[in-house]
Amino acid sequence: MKKRTPVSAIMTKDVITLSSVDDLMTAEKLFKENSIRHIPVVSGKEIVGMLSYTDLLRISFADAVDDNETDVDTVVYNMFTIDQVMAKNLVKVTSSTKIKEVAEILAKKEFHALPVVDDNNLVGIVTTTDLINYLLEQF
Repeated sequence: MKKRTPVSAIMTKDVITLSSVDDLMTAEKLFKENSIRHIPVVSGKEIVGMLSYTDLLRISFADAVDDNETDVDTVVYNMFTIDQVMAKNLVKVTSSTKIKEVAEILAKKEFHALPVVDDNNLVGIVTTTDLINYLLEQF
């Protein structure tokens, strides 16, 4: 196993993002269409928060909706903004942070994705799934 590999080797570089002016229906659509569970919220290229699919489930009944159904009761989503639901106090890493350090952070914290930020600009996202896939490649 390569101990000095930077997170840039495994992070997602083409990151799907939201703006705090987007609505939660847009967020849910992005989660489902792209089969992802975390979306950074940006202002320009600067990250201001992170929205997870779990955040949506906490405030909605989306988990009770059949996956084949496209209409969700929008009443709950209209009661909140992305800014109110997203995580704001983020732990961030840089693209040169070593994978081992990223794994240590994710193992100790209660979240499953880290924004990768260089010079205050979002350049990627790394998730626990990225880490697991990296480890599987090593065997």
